[in-house]
Amino acid sequence: MPFQVVASDGAARVGRLTLAHGKVDTPCFMPVGTQGIVKTLVPADLHAIGAQIMLANTYHLSLRPGLATIKHAGGLHRFCRWSKPILTDSGGFQLYSLASLCKVNDDGVVFRSHIDGRKVALTPATVVQLQEEFGSDIHMVLDECPPYSHDKQIIAKSMRLSHRWAQIARSCRSNQQLKQFAVVQGGVFADLRRESCDYLIDLDFEGYAIGGVSVGETRAEMRAATAVCCEKLPPTKPRYLMGVGTPLDLLESVALGVDMFDCVMPTRNGRNGTAFTSEGRLNIKNSGHRQSDLALDPNCVCYTCKTYSRAFLHHLYKAGEVSVMRLLSLHNLCFYLRLLHDCRQAIEAGKFQEFLHTHTSF
Repeated sequence: MPFQVVASDGAARVGRLTLAHGKVDTPCFMPVGTQGIVKTLVPADLHAIGAQIMLANTYHLSLRPGLATIKHAGGLHRFCRWSKPILTDSGGFQLYSLASLCKVNDDGVVFRSHIDGRKVALTPATVVQLQEEFGSDIHMVLDECPPYSHDKQIIAKSMRLSHRWAQIARSCRSNQQLKQFAVVQGGVFADLRRESCDYLIDLDFEGYAIGGVSVGETRAEMRAATAVCCEKLPPTKPRYLMGVGTPLDLLESVALGVDMFDCVMPTRNGRNGTAFTSEGRLNIKNSGHRQSDLALDPNCVCYTCKTYSRAFLHHLYKAGEVSVMRLLSLHNLCFYLRLLHDCRQAIEAGKFQEFLHTHTSF
């Protein structure tokens, strides 16, 4: 079995996902390497902090450097020098984030490249082909990610378009070693979420993502949509909550039964001077750190925390040194990865609720 649940505590569970380039213990967090690399970091950094899998983006990589270059290098793993598993997003989120540059039709989407303005077409079939050529261990099917809306008709129409694309993508798959995940849509409507789950379960994907979240809905609405999907989706398949989120988002979603996460928050916040710590968020720009001999997080064992004081990191930020972006990004990713490592241990020990209760300040 490509996915096995090895321990559970309530709805929270520990699993093992077996992929072409290695095993992944879940719940897991996937650092976001949109262009084939995590901003300011290198693969050795990810290995050092225990990352098991990285996320990249099909839309961006298909534009630059392009499929021909990646194929010439021997696939995405060899091209970016990351030997562990890679999940590639389909580009569906770009239908939301780059809405002004694209036009959706029944067959797929036509983009105006954000790089040079040329027209680029993505269809469910071409997205499968691209990701299989990349050699992505997990590839996402093309879906439409609609903006937050309480107009049920709009959300239902978008969801059913995504369903048609998912069926096409499933029929186009040719490499059985690579796992294909579908994306559940349905916005904030529980009945649409259930309908989407039922439709995609019948297509028997290797895993299921919960999409259409973190697009403007409230935290309560996100949790409700996540709960409905986790209750419906098969317990033998991994569940991936896309683009989420804060440490508390991760913990409360694990409690609902989510197995996989990705988000730019740890690295983006790090580049902007914010660190996630065991004592809460810390803004290294604040003048109170100017003469602090404390580590960024006294409970962290990453290179940044073992090596530098808050005073030095504050100095780097104020001096405009780009190295501080690397050091804070490294720490934040380490914090996220260790948080989910500790989650797994708590679930295995049957103490997850206690663990969750002691981390609500996140």
